[in-house]
Amino acid sequence: MTDSGISGLIVRPLNVHGDNRGWFKENWAGEPPMRVAQNNVSFNASRGATRGMHAEPWDKYVSVATGRVWGAWVDLREGSPTFGATFGCEIGPDTAVFVPRGVANGFQALEDNTTYIYLCSSRWSPDAQYSFSSYTEIDWPLEPTEVSDKDKGHPLLIDATPVPPRKVLVTGANGQLGRALQSLPGTEHWDFAGREELDVTGSVDKLRASRDWGQYSAIINAAAYNDVNGAETGEGRAGAWAVNAVAPGKLAAIANEFGLTLVHVSTDFVFDGSVEVHPESEVPSPLSVYGASKSAGEAAAMVAAQHFIVRTSWVFGDGANFVATMARLARGGVDPAVVRDQRGRPTWADDLAKGIVHLMDTGAAYGIYNLSSGGDVVGRDELTMAVFAGVGEDPARVQPVTTEEWARISAANGTHEADRPKESTLALDKIEATGFTPTNWRVALALYLADL
Repeated sequence: MTDSGISGLIVRPLNVHGDNRGWFKENWAGEPPMRVAQNNVSFNASRGATRGMHAEPWDKYVSVATGRVWGAWVDLREGSPTFGATFGCEIGPDTAVFVPRGVANGFQALEDNTTYIYLCSSRWSPDAQYSFSSYTEIDWPLEPTEVSDKDKGHPLLIDATPVPPRKVLVTGANGQLGRALQSLPGTEHWDFAGREELDVTGSVDKLRASRDWGQYSAIINAAAYNDVNGAETGEGRAGAWAVNAVAPGKLAAIANEFGLTLVHVSTDFVFDGSVEVHPESEVPSPLSVYGASKSAGEAAAMVAAQHFIVRTSWVFGDGANFVATMARLARGGVDPAVVRDQRGRPTWADDLAKGIVHLMDTGAAYGIYNLSSGGDVVGRDELTMAVFAGVGEDPARVQPVTTEEWARISAANGTHEADRPKESTLALDKIEATGFTPTNWRVALALYLADL
């Protein structure tokens, strides 16, 4: 490998095996790994023919079948640590270069009848968005002879348009997690899609046609059917299964087809709550239709070669949630009955969003991760008391009840309560080992209530 000085641009020597008949080489066999969607050949009849500089919206892997070229590259990627850096080298049949998306590519034929070959991670499209820089800023070995009129009109580097990074699709963008992700710096180029913009229950063909997936690096699936009690009804069961169980499998298929990372958000409800703290390695044992649908969704999402399954619990953020409801009741003079024997740790949506981005950005190993806020384990009644105190109300107004007592109260009001785990605490050792430290939930609660 040659150090190119451009982040991600790799120069690879190739073994060329020759005899009296000619030669053979293995041009590419999976390294460096890339999705291959198109194989192109460029024939250059005359020595000195020059092409460039084109920053295309896909990865390229370039080499030569006959003759030799001088390859040249300029980093035009927005935010790249090597933005503006240039590099050049000679390429013959014995050399290949991996060119990352957004790095402007050009070459000059050094011999007559040169055949330049390249793989692309996406198919060429007339609608693709390119950036360009001028070939005149490259120190070519030969005086450029054949140059297209278009290439002559490209801007100097100082005036070139940077290429934005690949996008991340966030489904369920109008939920608590989606809104928290939108508030984070660095997500300005992300694609936030609510139910109206993307139906995750549609067919794989419709999902495939909905985006130019070559311009994406990841999918964060925050879409979910979250009505735990509603999922126990006939209509609710079908809805929960379609969104929570089947849709993740379709997104996993898209992720595999286009080489994307899939982040799928799951829940403590995949467990029966029979142990005090749930590690990632625990076998799922859901009690409810909702929990079963989320567990099935985990299995479907794991089909993606590059996947993060992120389990969380008791989320509060911008949107409807338990904490917001208790704050409203406190301020409204209601003295609520709240279950005391369902225990866990709340999760601030900001923590969940930051933890997911941390996993994606730090090269963490793919797999399952628990992610909640930190701090002590409490019952739902204790959480409610903390909410009452946080909004200046008397926590003694909260009326602790057992799960069984709450089920009778709900039944008297016409609501069937789905079974819920009594122990929802998620072990945080694995996520913390990656370098992420979640906020203590009591601190997060104070910050949240201050803006509520």
